[in-house]
Amino acid sequence: MSHPASDPIAAFREAFARAQEREDHDPTAMTLATVDEDGRPSARMVLLKGVDERGFSFYTNLESRKGRALAKNPWAALCIHWPKAAEQIRVEGRVEPVSAEEADAYFASRVRGSQIGAWASDQSRPLHSREELEARIAEVTTRFEGGPVPRPPHWSGYRVVPDRIEFWFGRDSRLHDRFVYVREGEGWRCERLHP
Repeated sequence: MSHPASDPIAAFREAFARAQEREDHDPTAMTLATVDEDGRPSARMVLLKGVDERGFSFYTNLESRKGRALAKNPWAALCIHWPKAAEQIRVEGRVEPVSAEEADAYFASRVRGSQIGAWASDQSRPLHSREELEARIAEVTTRFEGGPVPRPPHWSGYRVVPDRIEFWFGRDSRLHDRFVYVREGEGWRCERLHP
């Protein structure tokens, strides 16, 4: 797709489809940046688990550091980099929770070990030893043995509802192509940026 595009989310989906075919590493990996109540930024890698006209979704422990930051300051930035294609897409916007139905459906699709891990891990909190974690995993495994693992109440997803999306295409001599889309009402305004 050439830029400017009428719908940057459709343009993202086309770029993502290309990345899934050619990237050597997981093309869903993205940096999520949040800011806590004291204004301190924090960034980490998460996995993109959905994109549609509403925005970009990921899942986590709601009591993790990112979950606590988003509870106080529901704004975030995402950065997705596909090195083989020399493409980068940056997304900024407010954050909203996904529905319980969406979270249940995604949780049910996870491998059982990841489901058990969501119960066993107090994500981002101090852990005294690996043995402590393994004991918690054993306890949760026994608790749900023989049946499905339900989604924990402290585990769900977020959606970044974009108001700004930037497409970056690497070019020779660092003379990159950059296009930024800014939401205006129901539509988008696109501008080319200097490299």
